[in-house]
Amino acid sequence: MRELERYLRIEKFPHIWCPGCGNGIVLGSMLRAVKRLDLDQDQTVIVGGIGCSSRAVGYLDFNTLHTTHGRAIAFATGIKMARPDLKVIVITGDGDATAIGGNHFIHAARRNIDITVLLFNNSIYGMTGGQYSPLTPVNKKATTAPYGVIEPSFDIAELARVAGASYVGRSTTYHSSLLTGLIMEGIENKGFSLVEAVTACPTAYGRRNSMKDGLEMLLWQKENAVQIQQAKKMNPEELAGKIIIGRLHSQAAPEYTDMYEQLINRSGFQTGGTMVTPLKGTQRG
Repeated sequence: MRELERYLRIEKFPHIWCPGCGNGIVLGSMLRAVKRLDLDQDQTVIVGGIGCSSRAVGYLDFNTLHTTHGRAIAFATGIKMARPDLKVIVITGDGDATAIGGNHFIHAARRNIDITVLLFNNSIYGMTGGQYSPLTPVNKKATTAPYGVIEPSFDIAELARVAGASYVGRSTTYHSSLLTGLIMEGIENKGFSLVEAVTACPTAYGRRNSMKDGLEMLLWQKENAVQIQQAKKMNPEELAGKIIIGRLHSQAAPEYTDMYEQLINRSGFQTGGTMVTPLKGTQRG
């Protein structure tokens, strides 16, 4: 982990995550992706909403923004529109992004705006009370579903694809090396990228659903994840209850800030080659 310390605000540690939580593994995978891509910290913005996963922005030494519940993608969209030259990454959770933030999620994908959304999917509202989220599986328990969830959950990767995302990937915390590679591909993609990271919440989810600790949840991921290449050879009955991981979708498409700049140029309003003249001397903070 010492190789990644340059990307962290060490003075903000220790972190607040529970023992066995997978968020640190996801964060490590993201930072390894950043390191391998050699991203400039002063030219990278990381935006979070509200929740366990979004608390990660407080530990990161980039330009960071800790926003309101469900609005991380909206803030990220504004940043990208004002400064299309920046790399913009969103850290969000399954409740933050797909419940109160669901509208922002689908429209950012529809626009194919060049931001990367790293969605920590722990299948529950881990920090704000243990309520079920739109990604909680059917029959699983939560504080707001003590007898089991009866609503079908989103396949958030498929939702992103049909909404218009040009890149979609999924991995688990057990498959952290794969997760790093998918995050790298998402950042490099010119357009909206979703990387879903299936992670463990033993405190709010596991103890209510017969998984006693983080290790047991990691082993569950190992046993129930199926690589996309293998999944193509399996029938629906064999795939029932499995997590399909890997690069699920990648297709180039027009990107929103590029199209917006073209619109400005066609209209006759010139802005020096970019939509908004970049601010001088921007430093992370």
